[in-house]
Amino acid sequence: MDLAPASPTTQEKTLTVLGLESSCDETAAAILRRAPDGSQEILADLVLGQNDAHAPFGGVVPEIAARAHVEAIDGLVVEALKAAKLTLDDIDGFAATAGPGLVGGVMAALMTAKALALGTGKPLIAVNHLEGHALSPRLSEDVAFPYLLLLVSGGHTQLLIAEDVGVYHRLGSTIDDAAGEAFDKTAKVMGLGFPGGPALEKFAQTGDVERFALPTPLRGRPGCDFSFAGLKTAARQVWDKLDNPSDQDRADLSAGVQSAIAKSLAQRSGRAMDMFVERYPNVAEPRPFLVAGGVAANKAVRSALSDAATARGFTMTAPPMKWCTDNAAMIALAGMEHLVRGQTDDLDAAARPRWPLDAQSAKMNPAIGAGRKGPKA
Repeated sequence: MDLAPASPTTQEKTLTVLGLESSCDETAAAILRRAPDGSQEILADLVLGQNDAHAPFGGVVPEIAARAHVEAIDGLVVEALKAAKLTLDDIDGFAATAGPGLVGGVMAALMTAKALALGTGKPLIAVNHLEGHALSPRLSEDVAFPYLLLLVSGGHTQLLIAEDVGVYHRLGSTIDDAAGEAFDKTAKVMGLGFPGGPALEKFAQTGDVERFALPTPLRGRPGCDFSFAGLKTAARQVWDKLDNPSDQDRADLSAGVQSAIAKSLAQRSGRAMDMFVERYPNVAEPRPFLVAGGVAANKAVRSALSDAATARGFTMTAPPMKWCTDNAAMIALAGMEHLVRGQTDDLDAAARPRWPLDAQSAKMNPAIGAGRKGPKA
């Protein structure tokens, strides 16, 4: 797919895109319809989780996830079409996550979309999962480019400027662990259950945020990069020193970790806001600051980011909770944005375990190195 800036083609008819997502542990299918005037409607939005399958292991097992995707995705497509009261003949394009993610899972959605595209003769759009998150606030809000974007999830923590569909400029990324991983791994250490992030947030509601001295990651360090490995280690050290820890201990440590993550995200985002203003001084206040990804569902994180945005003349926008975590509506939207620009893919589009949104920055200045499969971030 050509991801260079492109002017949207004149859309002379209503278009309908079926989107598929299977990059981690949610199998999802959605159908999005867009009218010639740009208005859009989600006709179907189905997500099938795998929490019960992974709970005994305290985290996602790639082999189990991939098998579950393969078993579920055909039926989910059928259910989505039924919910939308459509047939395959009514679909104008098939969008699927092609990476980054657990490659065994990614292949389930991508191969299904390829088969549907081949069988119907309709276009295939191979979607970057991160771009799905990056555009997800536009499912419910009419946000214009350019905007500042914080992608914050279990696998990614990045600050970028979204200049257009397919055109992103990275300002900062995690140099080790993502924020969501810090949430999940700390929850696992304390035995809070799976998924860890929501469980930790629930415990934090009754916790004393000041009880434990935890570091604010990269506090005072210039730039917009993130680091959460040190906080994760500090939380484990605190936990290991507790004798017969109680639920109150769990609540207090949860509150401290959540607060440190929220502060770090807000501080680094504040610097990115300053950089955005320097780059786009003519963008009027309130300037757009979009937050996407699973961690965007955390209320304490949202509050801290909203306060930072308001203080700098920005307004924070995040998708509804159901579109913060992995879903196919955002994949259908990303596919639609490329389809109306005439950007589609051949049937040999590859499943990619790594796929940076800003490939040039990732290549020239990788945040956490690169391997034979390409830049990690």
